[in-house]
Amino acid sequence: MKIDIDKKSGFCFGVVYAIQKAEDILKKEGILYCLGDIVHNNVEVNRLEKMGLITINHEQLKTLKNCKVLIRAHGEPPETYKIILKNNIELIDASCPVVLQLQNKIKDGSDAILKKNGQIIIYGKKGHAEVNGLVGQTGGKAIVIEDEKDLDKIDYSKPINLFSQTTKSITGFHKIKSIIEKNIQLSADEDFVTNDTICRQVASRGDDLPEFAHQHDVIIFVSGKKSSNGKMLYKICKKKNERSYFVSDIEDIKPEWFKSDDSIGICGATSTPMWLMDKIANHIQTIEK
Repeated sequence: MKIDIDKKSGFCFGVVYAIQKAEDILKKEGILYCLGDIVHNNVEVNRLEKMGLITINHEQLKTLKNCKVLIRAHGEPPETYKIILKNNIELIDASCPVVLQLQNKIKDGSDAILKKNGQIIIYGKKGHAEVNGLVGQTGGKAIVIEDEKDLDKIDYSKPINLFSQTTKSITGFHKIKSIIEKNIQLSADEDFVTNDTICRQVASRGDDLPEFAHQHDVIIFVSGKKSSNGKMLYKICKKKNERSYFVSDIEDIKPEWFKSDDSIGICGATSTPMWLMDKIANHIQTIEK
């Protein structure tokens, strides 16, 4: 069997920055709190927890004082920062610069459109950490649209300002945009503002993966089960190559997936560490055919 690891897979720069921040502090101090999973990959989270990382939720944050807390790449709503200040917590802010820029744009866009009695629409996954942070910039007034079935939440007689979660697909965003354009009852030029706020580093993965999936007999897609980005990119592989399999670690791999003369491609989400893909490759090499 021939095994090829996709060189374009692995952590995006926002995740790399957050993990480097965490590792630097853990090596010096041996303990650091992180608000939510630092990355949507349970294997990487477990590795960092062994170094001393303690993952907490927002309720637990309210009980902490005089300690260090890391905000991950997904960003946080304004309310989180108020709690941190109140509790004298030292903030390690590893919010992705792309997400921070989007938060500022949504804050400004929300202030402007609400003065016109309009609506802020966010194309994204309900409950996702990044989306929660974006909604927080609007005072909770944004309408979250996951897919076409949610479009009935929109009042097409009012102005609309459309944004997107940074990790959503460009194709999906433009589809939602097109449907809104067809339904809006006001002047599309003045009352329907669109903002393509999808991270191009993430989006380019979706553009490159079909070719990678086509080049190999078998695709092993490595991702945490919580990763929205991983689910989206896996679907792209599966559509192009029916012999594509989603795994989180070596325990998920089945020998019957492979033939002795197969070319095997290993790729992953923006939340998948390269060391884990190397581990998967080494495991597959031990499978006798």
